[in-house]
Amino acid sequence: MAADTHAQGAAERRDLAVRAAVEQGLVGGADSAPPLVCLLDTAGIRASAAALAGAFAAAAAPGTPVLHAFAVKAAPLVPVLRLLADCGLGCEVASPGELALARAAGVGPERTVLDSPAKTAAELREALALGIAVNADSRQELERLDALVAQHPTASPIGVRINPQTGAGAIDALSTATATSKFGIALRDEGARAWLVRAFLDRPWLTRLHAHSGSQGVPLPLIAEGVRELHALAEEINAAAGRRQVDTLDIGGGLPVDFTSDAHAPTYADYVAALREAVPALFDGSYGLVTEFGRSLLAKHGLVVARVEYTKSTGGRPIALTHAGVQLATRTVYAPAAWPLRILAYDGKGAPKQGPPVAQDVAGPACFAGDLLATARELPELAPGDLIGVPDTGAYFFTAHYGYNSLPRPAVHGFTVDGSGGVSFRTARRAQTLADLAAEAGADLAEPLG
Repeated sequence: MAADTHAQGAAERRDLAVRAAVEQGLVGGADSAPPLVCLLDTAGIRASAAALAGAFAAAAAPGTPVLHAFAVKAAPLVPVLRLLADCGLGCEVASPGELALARAAGVGPERTVLDSPAKTAAELREALALGIAVNADSRQELERLDALVAQHPTASPIGVRINPQTGAGAIDALSTATATSKFGIALRDEGARAWLVRAFLDRPWLTRLHAHSGSQGVPLPLIAEGVRELHALAEEINAAAGRRQVDTLDIGGGLPVDFTSDAHAPTYADYVAALREAVPALFDGSYGLVTEFGRSLLAKHGLVVARVEYTKSTGGRPIALTHAGVQLATRTVYAPAAWPLRILAYDGKGAPKQGPPVAQDVAGPACFAGDLLATARELPELAPGDLIGVPDTGAYFFTAHYGYNSLPRPAVHGFTVDGSGGVSFRTARRAQTLADLAAEAGADLAEPLG
């Protein structure tokens, strides 16, 4: 019931925000208003952060250190990171750029974790100098760390990422725990487990283990199996060391998101329950815990609003041409079966559109035939000047713009709804101007290359 109430409240806020965005000129059917805007529900983001923290607080033994580090790649926007930091979250970063965003948001090194399968020596040196936690992804990276730690002792917690090789979920490209995944040290390869135990015994400064076996399309039991493997390896290492050398388990993230409705399922409470069943000792206080959630914190709280510019009928099926396409929903356009999105219909004033459902395609502005957000989708028939809303896009969609056709990045605004239904907006990312776009494309280097 609580989840249903939360979803209902989010839907009401969303409709209020669309109407307010039109009224305040952030988007609209007239040429004077932008044809495209992206919105983030700040109350929803705060609620998700609180649900995550609450689920772990209820399960973990008192005094258990827990760091929830938001996966920056899911929404690389400094104001979003600041909002999450205000909710008590840190940052998981996987590149120098993401680290720069975390630092710009004021997230301290003690609340930052560096993961990446291809860290340069310079990246590692910077992280160790700052005291940022580092998870080594390979044997060669561990050897590089040997030299760096010997040269400059560090306060950084250092761990090793393992691949528990527990199997794939429904989306192959996002399955990080397959037999041949590029991430981590493969735990079930011949001799790997013994090598890992010896690697820790030879390096007293290794104090963490990391695994990330979840993602969209990976069911909870499979995620929990990966965490169980991680915990068992930590116990084996500590038994061999005769002390608690491994003191922290970074269990990653990857809670799937329901893209078919406003429901939040599975919940963080469901996730914790699955872990408690699979790994009863995980929350007993023996280990500090780190999580790295991204999509599940932000996805449900993002909304694309785009103008319908034209409509036509081809082969007997209506098509609505909009300003939202591959540049915002790249995964959906290129892999629609794996990444379906809902489409909401609004009229030109931002009110939910009424009318009998008509099967119609919803297309984007890019110049290739596959730039479609939905095919034969039943909606009230769209007309020029109407608006579409694309919910569940707060992570890995409009936050990670794809520059096809040099389509400029749209503005992103966070919105807050007060007790009387008033909506206020705060900019998280300004719209990219054509001058910005040209500068990014080398306008100041406009001499022939040869």
